[in-house]
Amino acid sequence: MAKVESFQLDHTKVKAPYVRLITVEKGPKGDAITNFDLRLVQPNENAIPTAGLHTIEHLLAGLLRDRMDGVIDCSPFGCRTGFHLIMWGEPTTTEVAKALKSSLEQIANDIKWEDVPGTDITSCGNYRDHSLFSAKQWSRDILEKGISDDPFERNVI
Repeated sequence: MAKVESFQLDHTKVKAPYVRLITVEKGPKGDAITNFDLRLVQPNENAIPTAGLHTIEHLLAGLLRDRMDGVIDCSPFGCRTGFHLIMWGEPTTTEVAKALKSSLEQIANDIKWEDVPGTDITSCGNYRDHSLFSAKQWSRDILEKGISDDPFERNVI
């Protein structure tokens, strides 16, 4: 079986919340696709409940695109500690951390239920499993700790 970079990472050494560059892949025409680890909570110490994580996922899908060009996808980790962010080009971890921070601030302070996209049977595969209350609380907790642009040293942006 192929080795997956994320499973090679020593999860006991990282200091969440952070943004980490996982890899930059180059396509046959030279296009760059960058994969980031948006780690919101400390691995093996915490996990965001599915309803809150699901709502954060739906909101980040739009909020990150509002703040950065080239977002391809933002998908949650199965361990519920954060997200993969896949992008065209090669933005820096600092740029991504600033966009993530601003997005979480909007979730924590401004978003209302009617702002959450994909919360009905026709637009979501598990529309009953959302919690804006949880998404707001987790966003506040993450922001209180600060988001680092380095996974091993706390360099809060």
